[in-house]
Amino acid sequence: MRAGVDADTVERFRAGDEAAFETIYRRYARVVFAVAQRTAGGTCEVDDIVQQVFVAAWRSRGRFRPEQASLSAWLMGITRHKIADTFAATARRNRISDALNSDPLPVARDEAADSDIRMLVATEMDQLAETPREVLSLSLVGDLTHTQIAERLDLPLGTVKSHIRRSLLKLRSSFDPPRPAHRQSGRLSEMSPSR
Repeated sequence: MRAGVDADTVERFRAGDEAAFETIYRRYARVVFAVAQRTAGGTCEVDDIVQQVFVAAWRSRGRFRPEQASLSAWLMGITRHKIADTFAATARRNRISDALNSDPLPVARDEAADSDIRMLVATEMDQLAETPREVLSLSLVGDLTHTQIAERLDLPLGTVKSHIRRSLLKLRSSFDPPRPAHRQSGRLSEMSPSR
C-alpha cells in the first residue's frame, strides 16, 4: 500500500496551496474512485462522485483537523457523504419519474397559466436577498441536497436549512390570500387559520 502524503503537504493544502492539493489528488483519487465504484456502480456517476469529493475537500480544507483524523479518513468521510447524496438524488429522481409515469389520466396543462406561475415565482424569488435566493435556487432548480448546497456555498448546514425554510415561508405568504381583519376587544387583530 502506498504511503500517505507528508505533514508539510497537508499543512500547505490547508493553507490553500494548489500544488499540495494536486499532490493529494494524485495520491488519493484512485482510492476514492475504487470506494465509489464499489459502492455506487456506474462509471459516469463514479467520476462525478470523485470530482465532488475533491471539490468539497478543497472548499472545506480549512476545517480539516489533522490532530482529529488522518487525511485519508477525512477524505473517506467526504466520499461516504457524496455517495449517500448520489443515492438520495437518484431515489428522488426515480420517485418523481414513477409518479409521472403512474398517472393513468394525464392532466391537461394550461401553458399560459404555467408561464404566469413561473414568472410570478421568479419575480418573488428576485425579492429575496442574494444568499437565500441562491440557496433556494440550488435546492429547487439545481435539485441539490442541503448538504451539497452547504458544501458548494461553504455555509453551515443549519444556515442552509434556515435560508430554505424562511425563503419558502416568504414565497408562500406571497401567494396566500390576505387574511380578514376583525375587531376584537376594541383592537384590530388578525385571525389565525385553524390547522
